[in-house]
Amino acid sequence: MKQGLSLRVSQHLALTPQLQQSIRLLQLSTLELSQEVEQMLDENPFLERTVEDAPREEFGLETADAPVREDDRLAESDGDFVSGASSSLSDTATASATGDAEPAVAEGFDGEPDWEGDGTVDLAPDDSEWGSDAPARTNNLGDDERADATELARSQESLQSYLHRQALALRLGDTDRAALRFLIESLNDDGYLEDSLPALASGLAGDDNDQFDDLVHHFQVALGLLQSLEPAGVGARNLGECLTIQLRALAHEDETEEEEEIRKTAIAICKQPMELLAKRDFKRLATLTRSNEEEVRAALQLIAKLEPKPGRRFVDVERNVVIPDVIVTRVGNGGNAKFRVMLNPEVMPRLRVHDIYAGALKQHKGEGSQALSQRLQEARWFIKNIQQRFDTILRVSNAIVERQKNFFVHGELAMRPLVLREIADELGLHESTISRVTTAKYMATPYGTVELKYFFGSALGTETGGNASSTAVRALIKQFVTAEDQKKPLSDSQISEMLKEQGIECARRTVAKYREALRIAPANLRKAL
Repeated sequence: MKQGLSLRVSQHLALTPQLQQSIRLLQLSTLELSQEVEQMLDENPFLERTVEDAPREEFGLETADAPVREDDRLAESDGDFVSGASSSLSDTATASATGDAEPAVAEGFDGEPDWEGDGTVDLAPDDSEWGSDAPARTNNLGDDERADATELARSQESLQSYLHRQALALRLGDTDRAALRFLIESLNDDGYLEDSLPALASGLAGDDNDQFDDLVHHFQVALGLLQSLEPAGVGARNLGECLTIQLRALAHEDETEEEEEIRKTAIAICKQPMELLAKRDFKRLATLTRSNEEEVRAALQLIAKLEPKPGRRFVDVERNVVIPDVIVTRVGNGGNAKFRVMLNPEVMPRLRVHDIYAGALKQHKGEGSQALSQRLQEARWFIKNIQQRFDTILRVSNAIVERQKNFFVHGELAMRPLVLREIADELGLHESTISRVTTAKYMATPYGTVELKYFFGSALGTETGGNASSTAVRALIKQFVTAEDQKKPLSDSQISEMLKEQGIECARRTVAKYREALRIAPANLRKAL
C-alpha cells in the first residue's frame, strides 16, 4: 500500500455560533426561554436585568421586512438546524442543490463558539436594554402581600392529611393506629389501595411468618376502618369495590323499598365484570343479576352518580397557567373591525449590557482582555437574538391573523385551511422556521388562548369546489353532537351525511378520527339511560 499526500479543495457550509443561538432561542417555549435567560445571567457578567426604561435598540421591527440574506436562507434550508452541526458539501453537490448560489463559509469555525465580532469593547447603541415595554407586574399587591403562585397551588389539603384527621377521632390501640396510618400512606392519588394486604405485610415482616400473619390481621382491621372514612369509596382495591362501598353508604332509614331494590341491583352489577357496565349491556347484566332491564337501567343511573375516583378532589394538580406570547385585541365594531397584534410584555425579558463592566474592560488592555471581549460580544448577540426571536413571532402572528381574520370575527367555524408554506412564502422564511415559531407559542384571542399551531389545518373538499378547514369541520361535528337527541345519538355515518348536506365531503372514518380527537364517545356510549 503506497502512502502519499494530496490536496483537496472543498467548501463547508457551517452554522455560526450566532445563527445556532438564534435558531435555538426561536424554538424555545416561554418557560424554556426564561430558564435560558437565567442561565445566561449567571454565566455572563456583562449581561444584566434592568427595570429602568431605555431606548429600544435599532435592530427590531424597523428592519423586520428586510430581505433575508442568501447565506442565511441556504443555512436555514440545509438540514433541520441541528445545533452545532455542520455539513460538508462538495462543489458538485452544492451546485446541484443551490444552483449558482455560493454557500456561506464560516472562516475559522472549529466547533467552539466564537463571539469575537468586531473586537470593540466600546458601548454600542444597541447595548441598551431590550424589552422596555415589560414593567414588573405587582397585581396591586404590596411586598408583604405578594404570594407565590406555586405555593398557593400547593396549599390544598391532601387526601392523606384529610384521612389522618379523621383517624384521630377513632379510639384505637397503638398497633391498629399504626396499621391504619400505613394503609393511608399506601393509597394512590385516586384513593385506591393498589397493593394487596399480604404484599404490604410481606414487605414489613420479611421471612417471619408469625409477624406476617399478625400484620395481615391488623391490616384487615385497619382496611375496614379506612373504608368507613370519608370520602366514600376510599381504600378500595378496584373500581367495583369502590362503587360498592359508595352504594352501601347511600343506605338510610327513610329509604323506600323501591330505592333499596335499585341499590341492591346496583351492588350486584358492580360485582360483575366492568366491561359489561362500560358497554351498557342491559340484557347480559339483567341475566347475571336476575333482574329485568328496567331495574338495570335504574341501577345504572344510580351508578352514574357515583365517584369512580374518590381522591380526585384532593389531588394536588399542578396548575400550569399558559401565558400567551402574543395578544390579539379587537379595535372597532361592525364591518370596520380590525385586530391589533402585540407581544405580551410579561414574557419579554428586559436585558442590557452591564455598562460599568463594559467600561472597565475598555480601560483594561492587559492579560485576559480578549476572553472578556468575547464574553461581551456574546452578551450583545444574546440580546439581539432574543429580540429577533420576538420580532419573528410577531411577524408570523400578524400574517396568521391577516389570513384567519374570519376566525377572530365568527369563531372556529369560520377557520380557513392554512399550511406552513403559505406563511413561509409570504414572509420569505423557511417552513422549518415557521414550524419552530408556531410550536409551544400561544396567542390570546377573543375566543381563548390557543397555540399558534391551532390556526393551521388541512383542507377538505366541498361541493362548490372550494376547501374547508379540518378545524372548522371538527367544530361543526362538536356542534352536531351537542345538539343531538341524547336518546338517539348520532352515529359517525349520520354525521358524515349531515356534513355532506353542508357541502363538505367527509368520510365516516374521518368523522370517527375527528370525534376521537375531540374526546367524544361513540354513539352507543352517549345514549341516555
